[in-house]
Amino acid sequence: MTARILVVDDIRTNIKVLEAKLTSEYYEVITASSGPEALESAVTQKPDLILLDVMMPGMDGFEVCRRLKANPETAHIPVIMVTALGDPEDRVQGLSAGADDFLTKPVDDTSMFARVRSLLRVKLMLDELRMRERTSAALGVISPPVPSLDEDYASARILVVEDNPRDQLRLQRMIEGQFQIEVTADGADALARARQQEYDSVVVSLGLQNPDGLRLCSQFRTTEETRNVPILLLVGPDDQKQLVKGLEIGVTDYVVRPIDRNEFIARLRAQVRRKRYQERLRLHYQQSMEMAVTDPLTGLYNRRYMASHLATLLSQSASQHGTAVLILDLDYFKQINDSHGHPIGDEVLREIGNRIVRNIRGIDMACRYGGEEFVVLMPDTDLDAAEVVANRLLQAIGGKPVTTKEGLSLTVTCSIGCTSQGAGDTAESLLKRADDALYEAKNGGRNRIVFRRA
Repeated sequence: MTARILVVDDIRTNIKVLEAKLTSEYYEVITASSGPEALESAVTQKPDLILLDVMMPGMDGFEVCRRLKANPETAHIPVIMVTALGDPEDRVQGLSAGADDFLTKPVDDTSMFARVRSLLRVKLMLDELRMRERTSAALGVISPPVPSLDEDYASARILVVEDNPRDQLRLQRMIEGQFQIEVTADGADALARARQQEYDSVVVSLGLQNPDGLRLCSQFRTTEETRNVPILLLVGPDDQKQLVKGLEIGVTDYVVRPIDRNEFIARLRAQVRRKRYQERLRLHYQQSMEMAVTDPLTGLYNRRYMASHLATLLSQSASQHGTAVLILDLDYFKQINDSHGHPIGDEVLREIGNRIVRNIRGIDMACRYGGEEFVVLMPDTDLDAAEVVANRLLQAIGGKPVTTKEGLSLTVTCSIGCTSQGAGDTAESLLKRADDALYEAKNGGRNRIVFRRA
């Protein structure tokens, strides 16, 4: 996995050493020698990851990290802080500023590359979600969320997997009151729980026996329901080899025993922030796509999506019946708006949309074509079968008055034009033929159906 990495350090020798190591692993390296230069490069060069020295004159690494995470353009970039300080308080300060991990000088190559690869995997997933966000933004829908250092951590659900009773109790006491915590000693039980309910993070002891800690982490990553849950691994000071393996298989963070409570809580909070940001991106994308393809008034698909879907149906049709189309237009709908106002007209349109959905088949697709016009696409349907659906819709709409919230009872009828796919038909020609049939139904007295064969 290649990537662009920004190395920030005020000492040129340190930059050269890291640059040589990263270049040997085929990473593209850009450099900065001060905090302000790093902030500018992060915006203009768009790195995939930042290795940030803590001790710099003027603006230290903590302040640089805070500013990076406060800027929507750079908040998603993973930051590994590089420091000669081994005090847990410094790690807590960095994590609170938004750092994703720490390296202590002298930097161990194996640890560094394991951390870099692990965070780049996370960045790759975020980039995919953010690319989808740009697509939805281009469609003119709501603005995407941005990462935040502020979260309701007390509501975060943490699952701890530890089979040593004394360590279980110690961990529980450490984070009680900070998060919603569940504890289990059994890996299979942990996996079963995580498949049934969502956790903001799972804490796994490397020394777990049933199964061993790394195997459980692997199972979390290969199970669809748990693939994206953050995993924080508890390791001993001599577990470097297993830790590197854990990072390679998808562990997102770790804490070294003996555990410092403040660092433990800070790392869990970082996991919660990242998890919730990813969730917001996914949810926002789903909502954006729904907004882009649906009509906000009726909840039916909109005209743009219908046209695209119809073209797809015609190009992929392998059935001898092909696709049938009907266009439905409400009769004298303008009189409803003129007599009762547009809010009443909107109620009528929503109810008609509901009636259409309730009276078409599961394979059919309804959309609002515009104004008081609706379209129903019927795949694998000939004109005789489409006639059954069209007659049912005519009766469902005109056979029962629409009752509004104000208690008005309005009789609404419709006219329908219906046709089916013929040789050489395009989406445009099929819709044109159905529209011509609708025009004939309107001129023939309304509240009727006209069928047009190909």
